[in-house]
Amino acid sequence: MGMGAMVTRTRPVAAMAVRSCSSSWTGTTYLFLVLCEVSWAQIFSFPFRRPETCDLNQYFDISALSCAPCGANQRRDALGTSCVCLPGYHMISNNGGPSIICKKCPENMKGVTKDGWDCISCPSGLTAEGKCHCPTGHILVERNVSGSLLSQATCELCDANENSFTKANAFGTRCVRCEPTFVNTSRSCSCSEPHILTGGLCFSNTGNFRQRVISTARYGELGMSLNSEWFAKYLQATAAACWTHSNLTSCQALGNMCVLNMNSYDSTTFDACRLFHYIFESTAGLISVHSIPFWRQNLPWLFYGDQPGLAPQILSTTPLPTNFSFKGQNQLKFVAASYDIRGNFIKWQTLEGGVLQLCPDTERRLDAAYSFGTTYEQTCEISLSKILADFPSPVFYDVYLEYSDEEQHRYLWAIPVLNLNLQHNKLFVNQDSSSSKWLLTRRIFLVDAVSGRENDLGNQPRVIRVATQISLSIRLVPNTKNGNIYTPLLTIAYSDIDIKNAHSQVVKISFSVKYEMNQGDAFVQTDIALGVLGGLAVLSSLLKTAGWKRRIGSPMIDLQTVMKFLLHYAGDLANVFFIITVGTGLYWLIFFKAQKSVSVLLPMPVQEERFVTYVGCAFAMKALQFLHKLISQITIDIFFIDWERPKGKVLKAVEGEGGVRSATVPVSIWRTYFVANEWNEIQTVRKINPLFQVLTTLFFLEVVGFKNLALMDPSSSLSRNPSDYTAPYSRILRYAVATAIWLVIGIIQVVFFAAFYERFIEDKIRQFVDLCSMSNVSVFLLSHRCFGYYIHGRSVHGHADTNMEEMNMNLKREAENLCSQRGLVPNTDGQTFQIAVSSQMRQHYDRIHETLTRRNGPARLLSSSGSTFEQSIKAYHAMNKFLGSFIDHVHKEMDYFIKDKLLLERILGMEFMEPMEKSIFYNDEGHSFSSVLYYGNEATLLIFDLLFFCVVDLACQNFVLASFLTYLQQEIFRFIRNTVGQKNLATKTLVDERFLI
Repeated sequence: MGMGAMVTRTRPVAAMAVRSCSSSWTGTTYLFLVLCEVSWAQIFSFPFRRPETCDLNQYFDISALSCAPCGANQRRDALGTSCVCLPGYHMISNNGGPSIICKKCPENMKGVTKDGWDCISCPSGLTAEGKCHCPTGHILVERNVSGSLLSQATCELCDANENSFTKANAFGTRCVRCEPTFVNTSRSCSCSEPHILTGGLCFSNTGNFRQRVISTARYGELGMSLNSEWFAKYLQATAAACWTHSNLTSCQALGNMCVLNMNSYDSTTFDACRLFHYIFESTAGLISVHSIPFWRQNLPWLFYGDQPGLAPQILSTTPLPTNFSFKGQNQLKFVAASYDIRGNFIKWQTLEGGVLQLCPDTERRLDAAYSFGTTYEQTCEISLSKILADFPSPVFYDVYLEYSDEEQHRYLWAIPVLNLNLQHNKLFVNQDSSSSKWLLTRRIFLVDAVSGRENDLGNQPRVIRVATQISLSIRLVPNTKNGNIYTPLLTIAYSDIDIKNAHSQVVKISFSVKYEMNQGDAFVQTDIALGVLGGLAVLSSLLKTAGWKRRIGSPMIDLQTVMKFLLHYAGDLANVFFIITVGTGLYWLIFFKAQKSVSVLLPMPVQEERFVTYVGCAFAMKALQFLHKLISQITIDIFFIDWERPKGKVLKAVEGEGGVRSATVPVSIWRTYFVANEWNEIQTVRKINPLFQVLTTLFFLEVVGFKNLALMDPSSSLSRNPSDYTAPYSRILRYAVATAIWLVIGIIQVVFFAAFYERFIEDKIRQFVDLCSMSNVSVFLLSHRCFGYYIHGRSVHGHADTNMEEMNMNLKREAENLCSQRGLVPNTDGQTFQIAVSSQMRQHYDRIHETLTRRNGPARLLSSSGSTFEQSIKAYHAMNKFLGSFIDHVHKEMDYFIKDKLLLERILGMEFMEPMEKSIFYNDEGHSFSSVLYYGNEATLLIFDLLFFCVVDLACQNFVLASFLTYLQQEIFRFIRNTVGQKNLATKTLVDERFLI
């Protein structure tokens, strides 16, 4: 039975779905589809209908989502989702929705009662719906007091006399008392002349109040005004009710209208704000609320007054009587009294949960805006259609900060508002840079979609006004130790949006909370430090320039001297800026993150500009110093003195003569090439591994999470929950964290290199000195015209061009102290020297050196016979002989003596004695010849790389990109240094460049 019944019901459905189908129905869906040839599209698709597309005798079936016919004598209702009886018909059954049954009324009772269930005779005609109609001022009575239906309806006139003052309500169903203003003004329920009827209220024309007010809404950004239906309908009535009757709701509504007009005041126009000011000034005799002079009884608190200089007093005079800290409960408790547009109080509410934040986000991130010390920034773009849907009517907020005293009594502190759109006598005073001209206000709203409606409040607004920028500023009291703050300031800017296409238009919204303190003392201290250290830098640069002058043997002060001083000063001033910026950054990092009771706050982005400028200056000057050192290193004069002597003679064929003759055994050049190649390799050796430095720094910043210390919030945690709000980065803290990690890693590398790697694994500088001794080759190097370095590599065994057996024997003898020591001075080990050569010696060196390097001159100066190379070979041997004889004290007119440098000379980096007749060799156990290599300039290189890394990061806020570009520039400069240095080495020493790897 059950299955048969089911088949009986479903067969018509199948017949409707399929145009041609067999009448055999098996009861299974799959077999039905096969036999009836029905596609899945026919099963799952159906026509799309809207309620308004149904006919008058159809209703919209909310279950089937299609139009269905109403029953007999019925039509659809106003919503279109149900049916009602036609006029002249009453209901006899109603099961809800369209399930009703209608019956025609008899001829003598054509009217239908209001509830639609009964027929009744009407006293004075019918409405279009078939209901009884009564004249104006009358009410329709269909039942007696007990609820029994009357045989004929009656129209009763409401008693408007003085004893009753009643009139029919809006539905005409009962008599109600007339509006109080009618009774008070005209002693009746009518408001005829000379009384004034406005906004549904009646006022006496006594001349004490403006009869004509301005109902236009001004939109300064668009440069337009429009006739606001809201103002036209309610402004005068609201102002009159507030002024005449001190109606609290009307006064609040008037204040709201003033706020909708941006609290703007024009002494020549009677708009909402002028009316509010008029009432405020006229009620000066009333008491103030909570002893606040700007808050008049019965009126909302909208303004702080228009006296010049009042804003700075409010914002910077009286601290809040409470303390704040970074530890424990540090949430700022902002609350707001909210009102609707009609002036009704809605409720007290906290600002948590995004009350003032139009951008959507999780509640946890929204509430982070009120965590004390956390700089908050939120931006988004919202569709205009969404704004219109979410904010059909504005809500107004009076914002307060809640705090408790020592006895836990709760108090409120009013938060002033800086409305950037406010105009005072047509001037945007709140956009002035001087706070003394500001006019602070109190009440705000987020979206105004009402005052921009014209003609009809049911129409879509032509223009809406949106709070697109809201910023809360919290300022720390100077020299506080307990986290005292001044009155916070809420800055708000509105945008006027002309609606063209609400679905395609978007609005950019921003909300921020920023913390600030007076940085004047910090700037003064920085300037003092810069002045003192800058003065020391001048002295240091003068000493370096004086030392340079002595080393080049020139006593004259010329343009070159000035340029050299500026280059030295640039390097020293770069160090000054670097020290100041690192010290400043570490100060803010340590004192801001570690404090419990708040005494310092981070500089704002605008206040960071000076710091960023200092970093840029440090980088630019350090780059200049680096390039200066780089150019100096690749332009040095260097020569390898080969001490090896020929071993006997050999017979050599003579070309062109057909015979042989005796000749000395040639000395192998390979030892010189090998030493030159090793020198070329150590040119860019550093005390740190650049790649390890970059990768390790990046690892600690990005992976370990040290970059989180640069966030502008009080937390010192290295890891952050992804669901938490992430504060913006402070450029000062990013610089501080990056420099601290970079320097620590660099110093650790240098210490490890000096204390362990060079001692137990490899010391390339000392190995090079040993190689010179093993190769019987000395290095004569001039970094200045009359100053340079000498590495004594003369073999104690007399020669080095030997076989393996003899080489091992020589090393064994040297290990067992069976031969003399390697030092230049007998019985000493000193092999490295700083040398100050006399002018005579330098002139002789230059004469030979000119011939040595002539083969690299212009082609037009070279001989085409090929004899130039032979001349260079002769010059090479001449230079080798001259320098060897110079070291052996052969030239008495160009002799030298050896001495130790004074301690002060070592400290100042200059020589007090000038080499007049004799050159001076200074013992140098510190291998200072490395100053012409990367090795001896590690501090400059480390700081330059660090500043490059930080400048890139400050520009793009990306440690990964900064690391990549830093390593890239390291490799580029290393390549340039090797390439150019190799060419210079080949030029100065006559070593074939092809043998330098």
